[in-house]
Amino acid sequence: MDTLIPWESLEPQTLNNVLKEIVTRDGTDYGDYELTAEQKIAQAIQALKHGTAVLLFDTESETIKMMLKDQLQHYDH
Repeated sequence: MDTLIPWESLEPQTLNNVLKEIVTRDGTDYGDYELTAEQKIAQAIQALKHGTAVLLFDTESETIKMMLKDQLQHYDH
């Protein structure tokens, strides 16, 4: 079962490192134009701050992933 991670509980540098790992994974660039890792991290932080995204620890793969809060209710973990 996946576990929600309260992003506010992470130290700023830890949060930055987690988001950097997430946004630089293969297959995470879906936009019409390419953004830098820093721009993607900034967007991710804004989504977390606005409550539109959450961080989940995937116990199966032992990785952290980010997903839209709206998708959480449809998420089969």
